[in-house]
Amino acid sequence: MYDICCIGHITSDKVVTTGAVMYMAGGTAWYFSSAVSRLDIGYQLATSLAPAEMHYVNDLQDKGITVNVQPSAHTVFFENIYAQNQDERTQNVWAKADPFSIAQIEGLNARAFHLGPLLADDISVELIKTLAAKGRVSLDVQGYLRKVENHKVYPTDWPAKKEALQYVDILKADEAELEALTGQKDVREGARLAASWGVKEVVITNGSKGSLIYSGGVFYTIPAYPPPIIADATGCGDTYMAGYLYRRIKGYGIQESGGFAAAMAGLKTDSPGPFTGTEEDVIGFLESGKGK
Repeated sequence: MYDICCIGHITSDKVVTTGAVMYMAGGTAWYFSSAVSRLDIGYQLATSLAPAEMHYVNDLQDKGITVNVQPSAHTVFFENIYAQNQDERTQNVWAKADPFSIAQIEGLNARAFHLGPLLADDISVELIKTLAAKGRVSLDVQGYLRKVENHKVYPTDWPAKKEALQYVDILKADEAELEALTGQKDVREGARLAASWGVKEVVITNGSKGSLIYSGGVFYTIPAYPPPIIADATGCGDTYMAGYLYRRIKGYGIQESGGFAAAMAGLKTDSPGPFTGTEEDVIGFLESGKGK
């Protein structure tokens, strides 16, 4: 049995910043997997993409990652456009992949499952229920809150949220996503409402302003750990969750796990692409006291 299994599509991304235009693999499946591969833990990825992009799977396997891959008619194609402030992003969707089915995940076994839907129909509520019977469920909610109109991505509500979230142990959202999910402008009220729907740990990220975690009636404030120069924030949230789940499964508390996750995410933004450092790099950056 694996410690963590991530379920999500690998995407083909176009990343536009004020300084460059880059083409690369992306999605929670890519960034989370790449980050976890740098840590000492048993890990498996379940993904789906078109044959033309199968070389992305080969790249992950070369990193020692076990990949359960199902063919899809298309690969998800995202265009991410960043302003000078890397916390601000505009997205376009130019292609969608086939959704995951319960049959595809029947043979997967792990202590924890991290779900990374990119669009609302990627992962059904029934699939979440099935996984909850196997292990703890961690969910990055962003995909359920994306409405695509004329290829552009807009925030929307998730009609099945109350039905689904009772099966979710850890929920990850940024502040805008939490407001779209709960209707609450106040972050703490939004976290409390999400917890009332059954979530045990609510992880709220806010880019360079740090993160907040709510569990058992207690709020944990986590500072951000930005590098001197932020080159690329794409995949920062996925890297954060890789570090957080890693530390939680290793038995660390919420505050300690959040700090490690924030430092890991901060190091990732130092250069384009996924996290390539080590656990020792993260600990050193964390202990440098650069959080703010």
